[in-house]
Amino acid sequence: MEQSCAKKTRVALIDYGMGNLRSVARALEKSGGAVRLVCDPREVTDADRALVFPGQGAIVDCMDCLKRTEFATLIREWIAADRPFFGVCLGLQALFEHSEEGNCAGLGIFPGQVRRFAPMEENGRALKIPHMGWNTAVFRQKGPLLENLRPEGEDFYFVHSYYVDAVASEMVLCETCYGENFVSGIQRGRCIATQFHPEKSQAKGLQLYQNFLHLAEN
Repeated sequence: MEQSCAKKTRVALIDYGMGNLRSVARALEKSGGAVRLVCDPREVTDADRALVFPGQGAIVDCMDCLKRTEFATLIREWIAADRPFFGVCLGLQALFEHSEEGNCAGLGIFPGQVRRFAPMEENGRALKIPHMGWNTAVFRQKGPLLENLRPEGEDFYFVHSYYVDAVASEMVLCETCYGENFVSGIQRGRCIATQFHPEKSQAKGLQLYQNFLHLAEN
């Protein structure tokens, strides 16, 4: 699965003071990426083939960091130019207009809302919040991003209490059921973001990262 050094894809991994950076960096490197941590948008250059935005923690703090560091502007411009982008967990939620968490405005790149899971039951038992652990993502799109992944679903690792809602149907990459179906991944052009953590999802997560890096080179 790992690419040779000559074929490494240069990746700028956003370090904005939050996020699961080390495990994301290791997974991207194992999948064929030459990863650089960038703490300032001015460190990102045309030589970088892909931009990765890992997210962890509270969206209010995340948005404060993105605005203060001016990464918010970089992310908007990067996605508008259809340059390869991958957002993870909070890196998905921040792309949308508004979150119920802290009544917080997101980047507003895509229409949609971030909502907290309502109390639900399944088979007579209450579902725990946060949604944590392995669950199946059923793919709704086709294409090279999903090479060597089963369209009927693969298991990935989740840790979240909020999910994106009212997403345009043509952007839905995959859905997952937790009491009810929710959008667990999006794709528009070369912008990809997932609610699950590929870096925590073993072989299938690495496969998804590898497919994304291939996409970044084309």
